[in-house]
Amino acid sequence: MKIELLKTFLEVSRTLHFRLASENLFITQSAVSARIKLLEEDLGVLLFDRSQKHLKITPEGHRLIKHANELLLMWQKTKQDISIAETDALQLVVGSMMSIWDIILQGWLQKIHRNIDDVSLFTSTYSPIELRKSVLNRIVDIAFLFEPPYVEELVTEKIASVPLHLVSTEPCHSNEVFNLENYIMVDYGESVNAQHLREFHDAPPAKHYMSQPRVALNFILDAGGSAYLPRQMIFDYLKSEKLYMVENTPIYTRDVYAIYLAKSQKSEVIKQALQLFPHLKT
Repeated sequence: MKIELLKTFLEVSRTLHFRLASENLFITQSAVSARIKLLEEDLGVLLFDRSQKHLKITPEGHRLIKHANELLLMWQKTKQDISIAETDALQLVVGSMMSIWDIILQGWLQKIHRNIDDVSLFTSTYSPIELRKSVLNRIVDIAFLFEPPYVEELVTEKIASVPLHLVSTEPCHSNEVFNLENYIMVDYGESVNAQHLREFHDAPPAKHYMSQPRVALNFILDAGGSAYLPRQMIFDYLKSEKLYMVENTPIYTRDVYAIYLAKSQKSEVIKQALQLFPHLKT
């Protein structure tokens, strides 16, 4: 099965429009249609329902999306691994939830680049369930998530504790913050969400809900408002008085864990990379 067919399928499934997909892929609309038809013939199923005015993905098409993304990732990983073979570099595939990339992993990648020779990085973003599966299936070498799985084949290490502070673009007291126009509820997982609901049960509903701290930070910097954000992300903004800490409000903590296969052939470089995180006090 050609990679081009899967790329075309994913673009059509994203746009739900052959013409838009053709423009994004820089090919003709007839080429897009021909590729989708060829893929359907190869699989023996219809991927899109063309009987209505608007294109719809069939149940079979929905199931293919996940597999197509995994196959394209494996193809990219394979191409990179082959291209670095002549340089004797070791490919390290790192997967993480999007919010953890924003909080602590950007600087860590720079440390790997500066301190570990002959390592070629390949990064990707997954959901927690996909991360566990990808590590067990050796698609990802090391993964980062908030709630680690308890699986015998995996090594789990806590690599960071992330304090979450309530901050606002205007100086205010704890009893004033939820009267601001833009309070954003950021999703840090079930444990933090449950704590927040218990402690602020009398507060009015949040104006917005966002899953990524970086998106919430950029939003309130532009539009004004307040949100719980990681200390590592807000330090410079507090110093420059673009953000203000809301005093007398709870401080939450999210622990970040690394997981990798206990019998991974890359365990030594993984351990070396994890040592680049600041030492956690116990």
